[in-house]
Amino acid sequence: MTKRERIERLDYLPGWERAIYQRPDIFSYSMDAVLLGKFAQLPKSGEGKIMDLCTGTGAVPLIMSQRTRTFIEAVEIQPVLASLAEKSVHENNLADQVRVMEADILELDGLVRWESYDTVTCNPPYFPVTAEKGKNVNNHLSLARHEIACTLDDVIRVSSRLVKQKGRVAIVHRPERLPDIFGTMVKYRLEPKRIQYVHPKSDREANIVLVEAVREGKPGIKTMPPWIVYGEDDTYTREFKEHYE
Repeated sequence: MTKRERIERLDYLPGWERAIYQRPDIFSYSMDAVLLGKFAQLPKSGEGKIMDLCTGTGAVPLIMSQRTRTFIEAVEIQPVLASLAEKSVHENNLADQVRVMEADILELDGLVRWESYDTVTCNPPYFPVTAEKGKNVNNHLSLARHEIACTLDDVIRVSSRLVKQKGRVAIVHRPERLPDIFGTMVKYRLEPKRIQYVHPKSDREANIVLVEAVREGKPGIKTMPPWIVYGEDDTYTREFKEHYE
């Protein structure tokens, strides 16, 4: 067994229906990815196809595979994370439904057919690179958390190219970036249609936002009821636990 294999860890996603390989020294899935996998509206089972960008260890496609039999493609730029995602696909016997590509989302020409996906999802890097931020000691975390390999504009532009007319693009992000998200979506012909906030507690500001847009959609946005993660006893609220697990 190699050193790398000793570091790898087999965990389970909430609900215990999907196993996922991770490297705790590099990167592990977050609540954000699970919520995105449950939030995105998906094609009818077996119809069309789905793309997940910046897939990391593959949590989003694994969650979506529980909700649909539609074919899912996933793109990850970091070789070690793409390898872990591929191992998870085989661990869950999903090789016929999920395909992982090690690729840069900015270099997908020849790897995908543009304007052909029914749903595109992405849990992108959240933070712009500044003089103070963007240089984690762990370079894998830097790429996952900061806009080094791709910016918000890149993610939304590529998503718009991938999705078909009236197809859906769903992302998870930080609420403070909403003005940028909405403005960039409209710039690339994606009309925001559905939004949902996630609050750590009922008296705390939201720290996660889920946004879904429709390519060439009509104006008009629906704000879904918020999710409150923790109750006064610091355990999951009943509603959130039922949804999340």
